[in-house]
Amino acid sequence: MRQEPARRALDPAARRAALAAARLASAAGGSAAMRSPLAAPSPEGASPPGAAQTARPKGLERLESLRQVQMLDRAGAALGLATPYFRLHEGHARVRSRIAGQEVANFASYDYLGLNADPRPRAAAHAALDRYGVSASGSRMVSGTRPVHLALEEALARHYGCEAALSFVSGHATNVSLIATLMEERDLVLSDAFIHNSVSTGMALSQAARRSFPHNDLAALERILENARPLHRHVLIVVEGLYSMDGDLPDLPRLLALRDRYDAWLLIDEAHALGPVGATGKGVFEHFGIAPSEVDIWMGTLSKTLASTGGYVAGSGALIRLLSERAPGHVFSVALPPCLAASALEALRLLGAEPERARTLQANGTHFLARAAELGFDCGQAIGAGVLPVMVGDSALASKLSERLLEAGVNVAPVTFPGVPMGSARLRFFLSSDHRPEGIDMALAATRAALDRLAEEGFTGVAGLLGQGG
Repeated sequence: MRQEPARRALDPAARRAALAAARLASAAGGSAAMRSPLAAPSPEGASPPGAAQTARPKGLERLESLRQVQMLDRAGAALGLATPYFRLHEGHARVRSRIAGQEVANFASYDYLGLNADPRPRAAAHAALDRYGVSASGSRMVSGTRPVHLALEEALARHYGCEAALSFVSGHATNVSLIATLMEERDLVLSDAFIHNSVSTGMALSQAARRSFPHNDLAALERILENARPLHRHVLIVVEGLYSMDGDLPDLPRLLALRDRYDAWLLIDEAHALGPVGATGKGVFEHFGIAPSEVDIWMGTLSKTLASTGGYVAGSGALIRLLSERAPGHVFSVALPPCLAASALEALRLLGAEPERARTLQANGTHFLARAAELGFDCGQAIGAGVLPVMVGDSALASKLSERLLEAGVNVAPVTFPGVPMGSARLRFFLSSDHRPEGIDMALAATRAALDRLAEEGFTGVAGLLGQGG
């Protein structure tokens, strides 16, 4: 059932509570774990509604991070906002999916080249499942290595023109382990301000100094290098090949020039770039016409274009030897399930064998940008390569818009503060080569209609409550 607009539904006392909670959430920095837009304080010692009562662990309710989660949950409820996250897909999440019994157009899954829906990676996984079982049943060092792991790593090394590659069971743990292992106390890590959490976590766990530079501002990066390079033994620069929130690219040629000028290493996270970027989807190196061997370290995930899960690093033989012996996410974790290594290997083969998939995805992105502009939407700096943000600004408004779109049969997730800076909330559309122009048109038209309807109803979100406009 469609909820009444929050602005109409709230009585004066509830509106004051929501306003206070929004201010508290902003001051506290919100909850990075839930990515929920609003917050309200929870009584001392209170459990979430409906939670089972337990005597342990005592004191958990005093954790500041838990209080922030509870603040966000309660103020969202006060504003009539259902959580836009953790939606349960009841089957295969293709370009059409089923959520809560309703078939919807799906723009929230990063199956960029449609390979997760292709029967061939699935058949490869089935064959490996029959041969090796469900689990590798051990870390790679102990008993977990199978021939399919080596075949996948050899194929990744060939793709990047590198000496070797190494797979990990988790994409997030790949960056964490890589950076924490490689960089030490006398070193420096420099990252783009829009870098993924996995990089930030790896930087924090390393003993290295760390600095960020404004997004894609390489002049600012050079100023940091000029001042800081003489003070550190090794310097690592980390960027994304395709930025996961904004859908734009780094300037790879300039980054390589800075790398060489200041004797640094360059790490590129290709999690979202492999598949969507480059004439045939090979990645950001193909987009710029640069040999991949020019980059020191490539990192990526298997969970997007490659129809699997986990991550990988590709680089020199010495780097891979170090990581295979010392990286915690490799040494102390079970190996990638062989069936998932097999599906990733087959998907990587198909990426090379069927370049028309990448071309179709890019055509979809071009169409999306053109249609969005006609409807008056701001897509920021997105180039049309799989990740397409529609800027909304206010976090509560973005969440409410996502809710209305789901009611209209379109599944697209919002990204809200603190996932993005305050005032830059957006809907983030993930495109696939399996999407069709008419489906994109329908989703964007539904977005325009839902946003206009919310404006008519007077829903202004947090900004309106705070007197800052829509």
